[in-house]
Amino acid sequence: MANRGDKARVESLCGELATLIDRMTSRDGRQDTVLPELTFWRFSNPTEPAQVVQQPAVYIVVQGRKQIVLADETYTYDPSQYLAVSLELPAIGRVVKASPDEPYLCMTLRVDARELASLIVEAGLPAPLDEHDGRALYVSPLDPPLLEGFLRLVRLLDAPKDIPVLAPLVLRELHYRLLQGEQHGRLAEIAIGDSRLRRVAGAITWIKEHFAEPLKIEALAKRVNMSPSALHSHFKAVAAMSPIQYQKRLRLEEARRLLLSEGTSAETVAYDVGYASPSQFSREYVRLFGQPPRRDAERMREELSQATVSS
Repeated sequence: MANRGDKARVESLCGELATLIDRMTSRDGRQDTVLPELTFWRFSNPTEPAQVVQQPAVYIVVQGRKQIVLADETYTYDPSQYLAVSLELPAIGRVVKASPDEPYLCMTLRVDARELASLIVEAGLPAPLDEHDGRALYVSPLDPPLLEGFLRLVRLLDAPKDIPVLAPLVLRELHYRLLQGEQHGRLAEIAIGDSRLRRVAGAITWIKEHFAEPLKIEALAKRVNMSPSALHSHFKAVAAMSPIQYQKRLRLEEARRLLLSEGTSAETVAYDVGYASPSQFSREYVRLFGQPPRRDAERMREELSQATVSS
């Protein structure tokens, strides 16, 4: 358990990072930086629960609070603990603490599996044990060394000439610090060996690349060197849903994107994302997003138009 001095140091470091990120973000939403691995997020008010896809990364909130719901579990992260995700996972997310005076401010660091593998070998760290039942999403306490590394990385954005030389060193340090945390085994699994998580990740990659095609569990299991029953149970353990459910989420998320960006008919979109029945597509779309496809797309366009006018 962190001592009082560490807690005070974490609060101080989060305050420094909040000041920097507040200055570097000019609007709500996502903001990329010149460092491809580092992204900022800002929201001036709490948000409604929304369907999101959590990317493999480390998420550190330095001001405010956010919740992620995956199946029947809720994960909360704030300036006391960070969120780590080792597989791409559909979930429900919402900012629960934010205000115009103290907006929600978050950093996302995309983790490099090759860097993790290199550090594990170089530092002589034990190989991860493929024995936990946890999902590929978890929260862990923030500690001063990790935040100090992030502070150095964010400060580099004000010194662009130093980035080519110093950024790789700081990023390497951050990966090393993450491997020192209490969940190092789950994080390391994405880099070392033919673990359960790595094989499920291979299945997810295939489903993403072929989501509009019929999904044959036996063929997919063979592709990732697992039995069909093992694939189903391990997939559900780490992703909180079955392979079929995961494919369905990908199809519906892509359908929503197509409806919003291209304005094509719901029936055409249904076929484009792999549905054989437009009526089944419509039922499942309503079940996930709460409204029929066309009405949902109109609502999103209206919200975007209002946001553009108000900005």
